Amino acid sequence: MADIVAVAKQFTDYYYSTFDSDRSNLGALYRASSMLTFEGQPFQGSNNILEKLVALPFTQVQHKVTTIDAQPSSPTSASIIVSVTGLLLVDDSPNPLNFSQVFQLIPESGTYYVFNDIFRLNYG
Repeated sequence: MADIVAVAKQFTDYYYSTFDSDRSNLGALYRASSMLTFEGQPFQGSNNILEKLVALPFTQVQHKVTTIDAQPSSPTSASIIVSVTGLLLVDDSPNPLNFSQVFQLIPESGTYYVFNDIFRLNYG
């Protein structure tokens, strides 16, 4: 399990630092079969996913991860499911937004790509 947790931590560190600095560079993490559900809206394929992420209506963003949980997601492959919660600081807003995000990571050529990505803001 330690390896899975380390992979999840390394992935989320890379994902959120890339998202926060230049989200147009996230395309390499997705494939044509990848799926993003963003606030209930589905997007399939790396091009459609990247188009959605780049079009989000803010210029500055900072993710502050609070929790990361990871588990194997298949008994026959090294795929991993990663659940993340945290705070999202957008533009100059002093009020952070709570978010949750789930990734299913699939092994490919010694690395992982995002097969499933589910993002939700948590209001409460």
